[in-house]
Amino acid sequence: MANRHFGMTEYWSNRAKRWQPRMTFQGEGPEAWRAWREEALAKLLELLGEFPEPVDLAAEVEYAVPDGELIRERVVFDSEEFASVPCVVLRPKDMPANRANAAIICCNGHPVSLGKDPVAGVRSEPEHDEAIARMNYNYGEQLAKAGFLTIMPELRGFGERNDTFGRRDACDINYVKGSILGIYPQTLNIWDIKRCVDYLETREEVDPGRIGMMGLSYGGTMTALTAAVEPRIKAADVSGYINSFRGFGLERGNFCGSQVFPEVFKYFDTHDIAGLIAPRPLLVEMAIYDDCFRIEDLLKGYEGVKRIYEAAGAGDYLDSDVFPGPHAFAGNKAFDFFKTYL
Repeated sequence: MANRHFGMTEYWSNRAKRWQPRMTFQGEGPEAWRAWREEALAKLLELLGEFPEPVDLAAEVEYAVPDGELIRERVVFDSEEFASVPCVVLRPKDMPANRANAAIICCNGHPVSLGKDPVAGVRSEPEHDEAIARMNYNYGEQLAKAGFLTIMPELRGFGERNDTFGRRDACDINYVKGSILGIYPQTLNIWDIKRCVDYLETREEVDPGRIGMMGLSYGGTMTALTAAVEPRIKAADVSGYINSFRGFGLERGNFCGSQVFPEVFKYFDTHDIAGLIAPRPLLVEMAIYDDCFRIEDLLKGYEGVKRIYEAAGAGDYLDSDVFPGPHAFAGNKAFDFFKTYL
């Protein structure tokens, strides 16, 4: 009797078992790395598609108020035609306006309803407190208290930029809408972060050569992809993300329309994308009890990044923080990491 296969879950799992991305790094040494990086970066940019055309930022600080030891600002700027980005900016009260300070872009993960706010330490709803307690999620606030200027942009489809009115998952509906136009939410969110860098370069407190980026979960996705294609990000901390599409994507379906773009796994795995950050400093955080990304997959992903960094001669600029916790920001090495490299 023939062996029949009806379910799509089994189908994707079987296809994934022998899948090898076409441009995954397999070389050794600086020459192989340089050749791979040139070709891989060009292919990644091709897959992402065209970025929007920039418009004048028209940035406004809608308010700047003291909040304990920090100044808390609401900033809004335009990233492109028909798109404005609301942000929280935090800075120490005593930070001088001398263009000599480091800044860190801090990106949020899911759920879409919370968006940037808990990352910035907003505690206006019980859900904010719960997320902060569960995931050590207020890393933007923590880094500001450690002396950095931090900016938390609202990503498209999240928080106050979620206008799907609860009909269905915002990430997926926006992906479907964009896909028929050849425009992807992931690409648009990368564009908005690039425009965050443009904005930070105008801040009188910030040294444009000292801008970093970090994020947990989808924030880690954002950090890996944006740092790969934006050289002005000088150091990156990716928390809870770098593991194979084979497991969390094709086998378990643990992703959404904000995190992908067509044919990405045809050519790259997540460690290849993170490897494009080399030779700039990169910290990778991995939780032993992560229920989104399994630790065995995270460790394999890190080994793939390590091979790329070592081939680039940049092994000393890669570090990991493996910690006994859940899907959360570790914070064991991040503060010293950014103080060292920014």
